[in-house]
Amino acid sequence: MRDALGAVDSVLVLGGTSEIAVATVKKLIAGRCRTVVLAVRDLEAAGPVAEQLRRAGATTVELVPFDAMDSDRHAALIADVYERFGDIDLVLLAFGVLGDQADFDADPAAAARAAQANYVGGVSAGLAVAQQIRRQGHGTLVVLSSVAAIRPRRSNFVYGSTKAGLDAFAQGLGDHLLEAGGRVMVVRPGPVRTRMIEGMPAQPFTSEPDAVADCILEGLQKNREIVYAPPLLKWVFAVMRNLPRPVWRIVSAR
Repeated sequence: MRDALGAVDSVLVLGGTSEIAVATVKKLIAGRCRTVVLAVRDLEAAGPVAEQLRRAGATTVELVPFDAMDSDRHAALIADVYERFGDIDLVLLAFGVLGDQADFDADPAAAARAAQANYVGGVSAGLAVAQQIRRQGHGTLVVLSSVAAIRPRRSNFVYGSTKAGLDAFAQGLGDHLLEAGGRVMVVRPGPVRTRMIEGMPAQPFTSEPDAVADCILEGLQKNREIVYAPPLLKWVFAVMRNLPRPVWRIVSAR
């Protein structure tokens, strides 16, 4: 349960080594969050992240195995976390792959694997979390989407399409959970300086993970359903989504 002042006391991160998620959890810990469960694919590689969070002040930090591609196991894993740790106030769905459109063009099976990780895995994990939110009668799911979901660009349309599907799913799930006392917040960052875009050309509106984390915390405090990071992108994409397609092809060519 949240503490007497309404601060998040416990968090589960699906994709526990995500730089945005780790930055967010550190800020939650500064605000009195004490129980952190990191669901990760590589337990050994996540060890240093867990230690960072312990040093930041979390009293319980545990790693559990999680693979976005293994959707058959998601419900059992998530149910086990809730059973072992009691109520979970906040779940961050933070896994995903960017990939390269040229590689997807050359290897359609690789594109399908990216879609399975980003969308199918998100649907499976999101519905499993929703079951637990209904059971406990409260809780928030934060889904890391992308501005690429609003209008996919031809340079990365496979990735954009997977995020568009995830974004739509998360919005529908949020409506579905309202009567059960749960909520879903969709986060749409622009480019973020993380491992995912390392080596790529600089892009406008690029943020740091800490800045995205600040937007997430503000969104939680203000009970927002959709958050942009940086916030200015809300207005940029209000225009972009309505451009005629021939114009959009030109402005999104990069």
